[in-house]
Order: sequence, then structure tokens, then C-alpha cells
Amino acid sequence: MMVIMPKTATPRQLPSRKEETHERIVEVAARAIRRTGYSGTGVADIMKEAGLTHGGFYAHFDSRDALLAEAGDRAGAESVALAARVAATAPPGQALQAMMQAYLSPEHIAAIETGCPVSALGSEMPRQAPQVRRAATIHIKEMIDLFARQLPDWGQPQAHEQAMALVCGLIGTTMVARAVDDPKLSQALCAAALKQFSPAAE
Repeated sequence: MMVIMPKTATPRQLPSRKEETHERIVEVAARAIRRTGYSGTGVADIMKEAGLTHGGFYAHFDSRDALLAEAGDRAGAESVALAARVAATAPPGQALQAMMQAYLSPEHIAAIETGCPVSALGSEMPRQAPQVRRAATIHIKEMIDLFARQLPDWGQPQAHEQAMALVCGLIGTTMVARAVDDPKLSQALCAAALKQFSPAAE
């Protein structure tokens, strides 16, 4: 008689020490670029913050631009994932409004280090290496698509156009709200933008 042995699940491979270190560097860099900008983010500072020596950098990345691209990719993915969670947990029919409110909330305006990388780095992006700009472009497109899917006429060309305008408006408002040194004006800018953008949620 043939006995069929039950299949055993292959154990999940744990990340290697090098992979864990790589992840730590990218995580630190993703915060650093939003905090101090691309030009203000040095390799030595990132490695120090990650608890590593400067000399170990090239064991993980070919260049500073390679690190910036991966850090931007991580920051963009985090931003899109957060917006998707807001949409998924919103009451029926209120996802778009919830996403806009979250993006223009006082918490997001204050959270430059962990917020949307486009609103933190937008003015610097045109001067970055192609691979850095490519990482940003991918997630900008994802964010536009996510907003378009919340619109009543999703699937129609006008929904995509409306989402493009809306995302640009949210990013621009956030940049200006962060730029001013008057907290009341910052809040008023966000409130005015929400008032103008709200018809899109209907």
C-alpha cells in the first residue's frame, strides 16, 4: 500500500542580515529625503542615522541616486497605501471626501517626514536623476488612479482628468500651507481648498 505523505509548508525564509540592513537604510532615507530634501540628504548622515558606517554604503547601493530612487519609491508607496487605507475604511460614498480631508489634515501638514513625498519634494524633483524621477512618477500615477476610482464616473476619461486636477490641487495646497509661517493662514488655505474640491465628491 502506498502512503501519501502530507505536504508540509515550506518555512518562510527570514530576511538575511544584509537584507535587514538594506531595509533599514531605505527606511531612514525615505524619512530623511522628506525631512531635509534630496539635496539636504547626505549618504554619511543616512548611514549614521541607520547606525552604520559610511563605508558600508556601497555594499548596498551603486550610487547616491540609486538610494534616493529606492527611498523615493518607498516613500511614495507608503503614501499611496495610506490613502488606500483611508478610502477602504471610509463610510460608503465618502471615500473621496475622507481622502481629501486626510491629505489636508493638520496632521499631514505637520508630518513632512512621514507624509506624501511629492508635496515634500515636488519643487526639487525636476532636477533629480531620471531614476529618481521615475520612482516619483510611478506613485503619482498610482495616486491619481486611486482618486479616480472614488469618483462617480470612474472609468470615463473625465474622471481621470478630474483626479489629475484634484491630486495637483491637494499637493499644491499642502506645499503652500507648509510654506507659510502663519498657522491660521495654513489652516484657512486647507479649509478653502476642501470647500472648492468638495463638489468632486458628490
